[in-house]
Amino acid sequence: MYMDKEVKRGYNEYLRLDEGEGKDGMMDVALLVMEAGDTYTIEEADKEVACLLFDGDVNMSWDDQSVDMVRPNPFDYNPWCLHVCKQTKIVITAKGASNIYVQKTLNDKVAPEFKNRLFTPDDTDTWARGTDGVLQNCIKRDVRTCFDLDIAPYSNMVLGEVVNLPGKWSSYPPHSHPQPEVYFYRYDKPMGYGAGWGNGELYETHHNGCALITKDCHSQVTAPGYACCYAWGIRHLPGDPWDKTRVDDPTHEWLVKDDADEYIWKCPTGY
Repeated sequence: MYMDKEVKRGYNEYLRLDEGEGKDGMMDVALLVMEAGDTYTIEEADKEVACLLFDGDVNMSWDDQSVDMVRPNPFDYNPWCLHVCKQTKIVITAKGASNIYVQKTLNDKVAPEFKNRLFTPDDTDTWARGTDGVLQNCIKRDVRTCFDLDIAPYSNMVLGEVVNLPGKWSSYPPHSHPQPEVYFYRYDKPMGYGAGWGNGELYETHHNGCALITKDCHSQVTAPGYACCYAWGIRHLPGDPWDKTRVDDPTHEWLVKDDADEYIWKCPTGY
């Protein structure tokens, strides 16, 4: 399922885990749009919460901590991501125009079993994938993981980002996994667009669009000239967490073999 939304100042809800399609995703998903001077409070009785700063200048307070966070854009800078357990009060104050991705899910763990943690830009690496001429440089993308099963085994979620380069493919090779996944798209220009696959459907992606993928392969591509950074959030299934789980599509599995480039047509005029 894919949805576009004309976002407004404030909390823009896309999915709720107890309503409609959100039941399949098992997560709440929203974009918090703030202007200088705005303050917003998040406190959930039964849900863990992750707040990822896409861009802007904010202060986040929780427990006895208060941290100023600045991120000019999600393409050149690593994210700030605050991840807290249920019953934790987060107060966000904007010092300038800011956009924050919010992801929540049910989790009965509390401190000290669940340790509230701020992931700073230094804690999250940008990992270049699809480099060194692999598949004729068509799948180059940058991947960031804020937290996953290895980093936060107490969590019921995974959260990170992918920077999808202009005209390139990502979420590659074509693969699936049983755990539901959400992609939230931010383009470097508001008219940016691309395409995505999920649940056996093809959809056009736009700035502030959101896709919920519960089955089948989920490759992504951007139009030439437009870069896209999308948050990717996965919900662990009870007894079946996402442990870098990947089921390659057998039709296209040959593309991941070491000698794949030997079997790809070569353009005689070059690239």
